[in-house]
Amino acid sequence: MGEAAIDGRLMDGRAARLACRMGQVPGTTAGLAPGFVQGNLVILPREDAADFMRFAQANPKPCPIIGVSDVGSPHIPALGADLDIRTDIPGYRVWRDGECIAETGDVAEFWRDDLVSFVIGCSYSFEEALVEDGIEIRHITENKKVPMFRTSIATTPAGRFHGPLVVSMRPLKPADAIRAVQITSRYPAVHGAPVHLGLPSQIGIRDINAPDYGDAVTVRDDELPVFWACGVTPQAALAASKPPFAITHAPGSMLVTDLKNRQYAVI
Repeated sequence: MGEAAIDGRLMDGRAARLACRMGQVPGTTAGLAPGFVQGNLVILPREDAADFMRFAQANPKPCPIIGVSDVGSPHIPALGADLDIRTDIPGYRVWRDGECIAETGDVAEFWRDDLVSFVIGCSYSFEEALVEDGIEIRHITENKKVPMFRTSIATTPAGRFHGPLVVSMRPLKPADAIRAVQITSRYPAVHGAPVHLGLPSQIGIRDINAPDYGDAVTVRDDELPVFWACGVTPQAALAASKPPFAITHAPGSMLVTDLKNRQYAVI
């Protein structure tokens, strides 16, 4: 990637997208293009798009929308130059009637002229601020996808869409957990403050070492599991609501935009 790659890291959004387009980014995009906003993806036919927009507006913690395409367009210029929503994510899921029928690195063959793309803010944006404050992010340290869990907390239904809240988890020492609440509260547009700390069973999580999405990470005896609302929540809604067709990102594989994380901080 020329000057855009330093020590093996892709250093800007466009370089990261082009690398994804060429199949050079396997798995997670965590740690790619430091400073640049990453987003979750939901693509739906126009007939379901209005209901999904209402669902996202009713559930702003897990579903903060940062970009929407025109009908049939694979481009969202507000999020990035030379951006193609069909190819620029390392992993996609294709859904029919609430079931994931394919996982692929390119959804051009599934593209239709009636599709609308929604890009939803991602917790990777606030992770940069946590790292800068000296807080370890375990899934980055262990080179894994962030662990994510379906909870017993219901989202607010809208139109045909409903389902459980999904959360992402980061294990933190108590002092770091307090600091993380303070830091992430400044990022309401990308999930904001945690929704729960400790005691996973209180939100319906039976085994902290068995995430529903992503990878298990080490949770030490002196650490609390800290849970944030997660942009994979729409995938749980797809499974519950069973729309005829949808495309999403694969959990942990995000769209890297040209936006800067600092744009979403509330000082």
